[in-house]
Amino acid sequence: QVHLVESGGGLVQAGGSLRLSCTASGLTFSSYTMAWFRQTPRKDREVVAAIRWSGHVIDYADSVKGRFTISRDDAQNTMYLHMDSLKPADSATYYCAANESGNTASPAKDYMHWGQGTQVTVSS
Repeated sequence: QVHLVESGGGLVQAGGSLRLSCTASGLTFSSYTMAWFRQTPRKDREVVAAIRWSGHVIDYADSVKGRFTISRDDAQNTMYLHMDSLKPADSATYYCAANESGNTASPAKDYMHWGQGTQVTVSS
């Protein structure tokens, strides 16, 4: 059974930083494209960043480019999202997801495995 467990969320002031982690089990982590999504009660789930199994192909949402960095450690079955210069608009529940496709532009519906989410709140 596949499990994705996010951690690292919390409350931070605007301009601050957080690092999210997603640890996977029950799958061959190095064979999956991994991604971070976020969702608020007012918005649909949106992709934040995705990283292909090789780590050589990475995509970011325009809203986070230059501020967020996605990475992965296949030896530890873990993916990270380092978030700098956080804004109140970044407040959301952040989810990690796994996709067997090598397409980092895949929509949420193409991701077959999801974590439970971790809350990020950025105060102004």
